[in-house]
Amino acid sequence: MKKSFAAAIMAIALASSSAVVTTAAMAATTIRVTLQLPITHSLGQNWLAFKKIVEAQSGGDLKVQIFPSAQLYKDKQVPKAVGSGAVEAGSAFLGRFTGSVPAVDVVNLPFVFKDEAALRAAVATGSKMRNILDAAVLKETGDKVLWWQAFGRNIYLSKGKAIRVPADFKGKKVRTYGKVLGWTVTALGGAPTLMSGSKQFLAYQQGAVDIGMTGASAVKSRKLYEVMDHMTLSFDSAIEFVAIINNKFFNGLSKKNQDIILKAAKTVEKQLRDSIYAKEAADVKWLRGKMTVVDLTDAERAKWRQATKGVVDRFRKERGVVAVKVLKAIGK
Repeated sequence: MKKSFAAAIMAIALASSSAVVTTAAMAATTIRVTLQLPITHSLGQNWLAFKKIVEAQSGGDLKVQIFPSAQLYKDKQVPKAVGSGAVEAGSAFLGRFTGSVPAVDVVNLPFVFKDEAALRAAVATGSKMRNILDAAVLKETGDKVLWWQAFGRNIYLSKGKAIRVPADFKGKKVRTYGKVLGWTVTALGGAPTLMSGSKQFLAYQQGAVDIGMTGASAVKSRKLYEVMDHMTLSFDSAIEFVAIINNKFFNGLSKKNQDIILKAAKTVEKQLRDSIYAKEAADVKWLRGKMTVVDLTDAERAKWRQATKGVVDRFRKERGVVAVKVLKAIGK
């Protein structure tokens, strides 16, 4: 009798335990996000905005867990980590995909977008360019691009003399952060030196390079104005990151939750791009009080365009069929 009673109690306990586990499993699907930047950075805030929308609209079905400051993976590891399913989602510098999809470097082509409006149109969700590149990234890596994360536009730094025309690059070592950007420097007459962002301050301070290349926000946050006294607003190319999710994981979600994610992605993409350009303008205004900010005239900018026009042709020839399609999509 006692054994029967104990067995019954055990069965009930196991059933209850199973029910709890099942209920917990059904309660929420967690999307882990790897981010190499601090949560306070604009990209971190962008993911927080996404998290808020997704968790609220899914009614608890989806939970977004963010791991900032490279707690899980470094930037260069993100594409493979997400594509393999080691982590569900993350942010990566767009240039990290050039090994598998060389055409993504289109955003680094000099003056390929005539103005901010043209850039916005090209990188917007659903644009011809985005459809081509996003599909290529998915095919080659297993990473589904949810949205592009604006990071700002390219500028140049110098010391003692302003950079106004291509002739000012002649014989100068120039810091770059990508291969196509190196092509641009070469076309302008300089010698490209690939260098990580964290090494800039010391390199400029010690004169390891003569000219810097970065975004206006980095000039302020990294205090580069302390070692370089001129900033040229070339705005010749864009700096972009992408928010990606493992495609198999995404396809395993309900249609309802997929739609929630895609809608949230579109919303936060616009929010970030709007805020980035507003912040960029504010940073430039602030930096005018710290260094000489050079605004190129139309005539000066025309000389830059003329000197670098061959870079687009080189991109078309060396970056493959997808690159040709991308250039055609943006009218080049």
